[in-house]
Amino acid sequence: MVPRYSRPAMTAIWEPEARYRIWFEIEAHAAVKMGEMGTVPVSAGKALWDWWATNPKIDVAAIDAIEAVTKHDVIAFLDWVAQQVGPEARFMHQGMTSSDVLDTTLNVQLVKAADILLADLDALLAAIERRAQEHKYTPTIGRSHGIHAEPVTFGLKLAEAHAEFARCKKRLIAAREEVATCAISGAVGTFANVDPVVEQYVADQLGLAIEPVSTQVIPRDRHAMFFAVLGVIASSIERLAIEVRHLQRTEVLEAEEYFSPGQKGSSAMPHKRNPVLTENLTGLARVVRSAVVPAMENVALWHERDISHSSVERFIGPDATITLDFALARLTGVIDKLLVYPARMQKNLDRMGGLVHSQRVLLALTQAGLSRDESYRLVQRNAMKVWESDGELSLLELLKADEDVAKALPADVIEDKFNLDYHFKHVDTIFARVFG
Repeated sequence: MVPRYSRPAMTAIWEPEARYRIWFEIEAHAAVKMGEMGTVPVSAGKALWDWWATNPKIDVAAIDAIEAVTKHDVIAFLDWVAQQVGPEARFMHQGMTSSDVLDTTLNVQLVKAADILLADLDALLAAIERRAQEHKYTPTIGRSHGIHAEPVTFGLKLAEAHAEFARCKKRLIAAREEVATCAISGAVGTFANVDPVVEQYVADQLGLAIEPVSTQVIPRDRHAMFFAVLGVIASSIERLAIEVRHLQRTEVLEAEEYFSPGQKGSSAMPHKRNPVLTENLTGLARVVRSAVVPAMENVALWHERDISHSSVERFIGPDATITLDFALARLTGVIDKLLVYPARMQKNLDRMGGLVHSQRVLLALTQAGLSRDESYRLVQRNAMKVWESDGELSLLELLKADEDVAKALPADVIEDKFNLDYHFKHVDTIFARVFG
């Protein structure tokens, strides 16, 4: 994790002390249930929670010092807790294995991370909706292949983004549920030395579901699904970021990132206003997606378990969630403060002499009795003259002057096909689908 691209709430989830606190809760909850069952003395769980009630600070350095000798993080933690609690601590971890603690903890952390990311998505969706409603009927040019196509509105561009991030939210809710499981099943997952009711109790205390079959580790297809969803969200971030980057190009300049007082765009050129935030988002999206393939490769573990996944998850768990949290917040800020230039949008719409209305004329000619091929040929031969004049000529005037077109369509009918508002008659319908 890089502090420059980290926010405190998400970073806190992955701090060593936070991880050890979850470890303790798992062990203490298990001890309480085992005490109720008579597997261990009732006093064991009580001793653990009595110590915990003093809200002790986890001594990460002390645990690390023990691990330097034991070469085992869970054993180091158990040894340190035993030093704090006393003899009753010997009943911790009865019948459990390290993966019970590690895997359940990872899932707790991912659930907490998902909750933050869901809140991030809500904030982004709210910002997009506000700006979409603001520009519901702001005309702009739609582009395919980067080339002028037909008119749209800037609000529709944002409505499209809103629908996409709403789908992202649904996927993340499903991924959160997928990964919210608990395993307290012991070595190779047979419950030989720990009763399944202990697992259920711990799961209930942590707000998790039980893992139906855990072999010794929680199956990593769950985690692959989780990180794949993070990767999709990152791709959606990049998609919207690239749209802003394109719109900010000098030749386009229909919208741009907010440029604050005192901000500098270039160390060499004082005139520059660069899309640095959205370029940054493109890079951050790549970082998040880089976690997806390793998460997929973690699915295939040897037999009941190995630890080839462990080192991977120590990287991708914090890095992907922290980076995505930052990216979502940054994108929300970009959209919230985005500078939009309707006059420039209209200028660009008019840039190519009315070419954007060519399809309506084509369709009118077919309805007037010409073949589609002939209709296309007549419109295209006039459109190419406009194209080659760099928009200096008018498609409307050329079509009215074209004898073959005029035979099929009166001048007033041709003029009607250049009505910009025609393209926006279903904007309300689309908005109702997206926003309700």
